[in-house]
Amino acid sequence: MARQSIEAIRRAELTEAAWQALQQWGAAGTTLARVAEIAGVSKGIVLHYFTNKDELMEAAMRRANAALRDEVAQRLKRAASPRERVEAVIEGNFATDFFRPEICHAWLAFCAEVPRNREYARLQRAIHARMHSNLISGLRYLLPPAEAEATAYGITSLIDGLWLRLGLEQGGIDRDLARDQLYRYLDMTLAVTHGKKR
Repeated sequence: MARQSIEAIRRAELTEAAWQALQQWGAAGTTLARVAEIAGVSKGIVLHYFTNKDELMEAAMRRANAALRDEVAQRLKRAASPRERVEAVIEGNFATDFFRPEICHAWLAFCAEVPRNREYARLQRAIHARMHSNLISGLRYLLPPAEAEATAYGITSLIDGLWLRLGLEQGGIDRDLARDQLYRYLDMTLAVTHGKKR
């Protein structure tokens, strides 16, 4: 048990160091040596706990994804209406702790490798599936089934696009402006649907 506990702690420390390296240097610049330096250990220690760089990067992205998942989950617990459930997903994805250029750069580095890495692709699918499920948990009470599905896809696409803009655009994009784009889209979709019902 003690050995497992020490291993879990060491893996968590190295995962955090890899996440910091990804934010600073991107995928290409994140080397095992740099991760070891951030963690204050030797490269050999890194390779003792992680088979290769890909495994370490996947662990770093899972760590980041878990933090975002928890951010959204906390907001979902406080949601008192279907609309608030949708807003919880939006607010969680644009939380000040996450919607920062350096984190967007790390996500872009990860996404760029998805077409060539089966495990990264699996993780990305899981991320999108969870976001879709969270959105549908509110949208299904606000829209007919087909429109709820289309709107969930639209919101997910807008979130991805705005994160991309923050990662690529010089000076980034204002968080409030980004959130406003999502709420404008949601409001217009709901208004059109309710107008049809009349």
